[in-house]
Amino acid sequence: MKRIIYSILGLIVVGGSVWLGIYFYNKSKTTPTVYKTEKPFVTSITKKTIATGSIVPLKEVNIKPQVSGIVEELFVEAGQTVKSGQPIAKIKIVPNLANINQAENTLEQAKIQLNEAKKEFDRFQQLYDQKVVAEQEYRRYLSDYNLKKQAVDAAENQLHILKSGSSLRKSEISNIIYSTISGMLLDVPVKVGTSVIERNNFNEGTTIATVADMKSLIFEGEVDEAEVAKLKEGMELAMTIGAIEDKKYQANLYYISPKGVTKEGAIKFQIKARVVLPENEFIRAGYSANADIVLDKKDQVLAIKESLLQFKKDSVFVEVETAPQKFEKRIVKTGISDGINIEVVSGVKKEDKIKVSETAASNG
Repeated sequence: MKRIIYSILGLIVVGGSVWLGIYFYNKSKTTPTVYKTEKPFVTSITKKTIATGSIVPLKEVNIKPQVSGIVEELFVEAGQTVKSGQPIAKIKIVPNLANINQAENTLEQAKIQLNEAKKEFDRFQQLYDQKVVAEQEYRRYLSDYNLKKQAVDAAENQLHILKSGSSLRKSEISNIIYSTISGMLLDVPVKVGTSVIERNNFNEGTTIATVADMKSLIFEGEVDEAEVAKLKEGMELAMTIGAIEDKKYQANLYYISPKGVTKEGAIKFQIKARVVLPENEFIRAGYSANADIVLDKKDQVLAIKESLLQFKKDSVFVEVETAPQKFEKRIVKTGISDGINIEVVSGVKKEDKIKVSETAASNG
């Protein structure tokens, strides 16, 4: 029995020894890691920031009525081009009974005062013709008579306006709504039969139509606070519109907001740029757009891929090959970057071979 046990133990020891021998043999045959290298190169680097926003008209006006009532007729529709002073809609006046009643009472009072003034004037007219009264006294009654006539005219005109929306003194009709600028009708939010409210000091009024000059478009966007200090008025923007593929438009920056606003936990500053629109090309308002803003640019500088950089505390370095698969760390000074390539001011030469780390290789 003991022989059997010793035999089994011996087999286990021999088997383990064989396995260990095979394991260490295979380990000794493992191929050592061979690192790839890359050389610095000369290129041009452009540092840019991207502003997101939309295309809007520089001149956009909401047309509002001067009288309250119901839309009786629309002369235009959205998408049409209109000129300044062109009729857009007609409003049917809905008389306010209280206002009309007050206007009628005012008219009646004015007529009564006019009749009294006329009697006095006629009497003094006869006395003046007979040279019984002085001219100064006569003119006083004449002036009072004329003022009473004007009061009647004004009361009649006010009553006519309340009833019909038009004035007796002017050919212009207040219940006809006119466009105040030339441009394209972006929207006509009302329909025939819609009730509208006049614009006054206490109410903004109902918008009858929105008119915009589609030849003067601007880009309105936002940039991060980290980039706004690098922007200057007059900078050129390369703008791309999501709805228009494979085409870029030029825009000129003319406004940078002096105050930022908090959006999604970041401070954003509004910018505006005039779009340089090619002749005979039409762009719709409201398109979303992105604008590339060139912050800095250097031509023909020595650069490496930014992924080759390594960081340790406050140091930036690369590993340069000194012998086959032998590397040494070198501190480098960097310049501008476009996110892929970065300028190397000092630390490496054009003929140096820089180690590509496993992380950089997987990213590249």
